[in-house]
Amino acid sequence: MTEQSQKFVLNRIRGSMSQFSEKEKQIATYILRNPQLIIHTTINQVADDLGIAEATVFRFCRRLGFKGYQALKIALAAEVVAPIEDIHEEISEDDSVLEITEKVFQSNIQAIERTKEIQNGNTLEQVIDRIIKSDCVYFFGNGGSGIVAQDAQHKFLRIGVNAHAYADTHLQLMATSQMTKNNIAFFISHTGANIDLLDVVEMAKERGVFTVAITNFAKSPLSEAVDVPLYTVSEETEYRSEALASRIAELSIIDALYVNYHIKTLEKSTSAVNRMRQAISKKRL
Repeated sequence: MTEQSQKFVLNRIRGSMSQFSEKEKQIATYILRNPQLIIHTTINQVADDLGIAEATVFRFCRRLGFKGYQALKIALAAEVVAPIEDIHEEISEDDSVLEITEKVFQSNIQAIERTKEIQNGNTLEQVIDRIIKSDCVYFFGNGGSGIVAQDAQHKFLRIGVNAHAYADTHLQLMATSQMTKNNIAFFISHTGANIDLLDVVEMAKERGVFTVAITNFAKSPLSEAVDVPLYTVSEETEYRSEALASRIAELSIIDALYVNYHIKTLEKSTSAVNRMRQAISKKRL
């Protein structure tokens, strides 16, 4: 496990929650509710509290990428040096319209905050440099992720980037078959397990294209298949899937790439924006 993923134990657990078995969810919930207590608790105490075998707790630690329970405790200790307050609240049927609205907003804010915490400057720099050097930038996503891909295309087109977005699987494969090594392809998927999208990734790799994923902060076929994964973190509630909260985090990552690219290519990007505004102005006249 890398230094970055060791640092964010709680976010990794939250991001992987939907992939855990029932017993693993028990352990995960126990850790999330008692992060500071865990630091001073032995593996057999955790097992006794949950009524499960020590081996199950040990395997859970290994699944997160740690050598064992002690390694998880060390990483967790570095993370919870200050008291942790979980501001996430479950939505109830008895909540008022305003209360539900506030909780939805808070869920979005929390997704962005936690996603911000796990970003790596070197990784972002690598992706931005690749965009600058690329002749063409592609954004792929299915369903809701396709909307995020279209938003990315819209942003980069306005600053002069040759950007394309595809949400249809057949069009994705057709576009990928024409790619070159001078292109970069972004694959957007919350679960990172969309079979159709993985087929497109495989073809892109065969074409020598530099590939980037924007996906949930957990091990997935997509995050392991691409050259660089960029992660989001979100939680699921009874009335709202984690993918919905994650979408705003995905858009925030794209915004960050867009602004960084704009600054690094300021003269070129500003000129493109001016041309775009002039074209729209003439159309209105």
